[in-house]
Amino acid sequence: MQNIVPMTRPALELRTGQHLTLTPQLQQSIRLLQLSTLDLQTEISQALAENPMLERSDERVEAEPEAPPSPEASMDDLSARDGEVRQEEMPGAGGVYPDDLPEREDRARSETLREHLLSQLGLTRLGSRDAALVTLLIDELDENGYLASPLDEILGWLPAEAEIDIDELRAALSLLQSFDPPGIGARDMSECLLLQLRNPDPERLRESEDPAVLACARELCTHHLNLLASGNMTRVRDAVACDDTTVRRAHALIRKLDPRPGRPWTVPAADYAVPDVIVRKNRQGWQVVLNPAAVPRLKVNALYAELLGNQRESQHAGLHAQLQQARWMIRNVEQRFDTILRVAQAIVAHQTAFFSEGPAAMRPLILRDIANELGLHESTISRATTQKFMLTPFGTLELKHFFGTGVATDGGDVASATAVQAVIRRLVADEDRRKPLSDNQLTQRLADQGIVIARRTVAKYREAMRIPPASLRKAHAAQA
Repeated sequence: MQNIVPMTRPALELRTGQHLTLTPQLQQSIRLLQLSTLDLQTEISQALAENPMLERSDERVEAEPEAPPSPEASMDDLSARDGEVRQEEMPGAGGVYPDDLPEREDRARSETLREHLLSQLGLTRLGSRDAALVTLLIDELDENGYLASPLDEILGWLPAEAEIDIDELRAALSLLQSFDPPGIGARDMSECLLLQLRNPDPERLRESEDPAVLACARELCTHHLNLLASGNMTRVRDAVACDDTTVRRAHALIRKLDPRPGRPWTVPAADYAVPDVIVRKNRQGWQVVLNPAAVPRLKVNALYAELLGNQRESQHAGLHAQLQQARWMIRNVEQRFDTILRVAQAIVAHQTAFFSEGPAAMRPLILRDIANELGLHESTISRATTQKFMLTPFGTLELKHFFGTGVATDGGDVASATAVQAVIRRLVADEDRRKPLSDNQLTQRLADQGIVIARRTVAKYREAMRIPPASLRKAHAAQA
């Protein structure tokens, strides 16, 4: 007997679902906020050249010190937290620094890191949903190329109706980490270096041709970076169970890696910094105003708008679309500067002592403090402070400069990392050049002033200020 298999009939089925999408207006709003002033001017110049409905206004716009109305909250809906710079503590004098940067330095200056990564994303065959997730992760990278927030936190800030799971984010991050430059999208320094050792270039990293050296370097990056930073090569050799030659070559290989893969795409502030806001002191105290020279004055071409007002939209759909784009541009530019001004005003309110007394009076401040105060998302605060500058009595400073975690003091108070760095800088400036202060001695001097922190933290702050270790300072003094 033959078995008769019933045939299934084809049927049509309608299903409803949610997809991760960003409207063009929202995309433009986010993009304009994260641009620097000079990049914004370039964006506006391009818009003026392409859209006849948009033109510059000759009317002078006076900056108002009062807080502007709150920007639209929708800007934050699909953004993940962009917290403080997630750069792990850099190793000490014997630590990890690239001997030289790759030849991409000149090429990187012609585009931003985001543009460089998006151009690679455009070469993939991802669907719109996956491409949106990778774009979201790209937007959460800090200036060093690190992912600024853990994936579970990013997932928590995405709308529930999008039905995104952690595996989708992991897959998106894995793809991002395969892009150039090697090490991009890492969550800490160990992962950054390991990504660069995944498929090392034998021409630039000759030591990687030896499998034993490559395996030793990977083991060091995975488990023993702090030990490697100490410079105690005997302990390093014992920890990885390798011979002296292999350890030395592995160390040389690691030193050729770049712990900040996004850095070549970051132009130093001194090359282009234009203050977005200006801090002035009057009878009421320190006040913040927008820099009129940085605020573009735009308007819709009144003649074209009037002509289109008498025509049906179907007759001139293209021109009506350009009119709408012009209005979006004007509204989003205004919102950008409103957000920057509000954030700057909140920063000045928190850091009043800095403007009166200098860097040593800087108070601890994190993005969440300002975000909670203004009712905005932390990623919005991060974008509003990255490559945005404030003219102060102590020079033109990036708004990011005013953020820093705190360290406890003996008196029960808290000092910001910036204030501690100012004290270290002063101690080094006043030291005996023939007998410079070691990190241990700096730690003790700070403790004498009531600032109790670890020697390793002192070394990290010293390196962040590009102050050589005591041995090199003594050698430089002897040669002078």
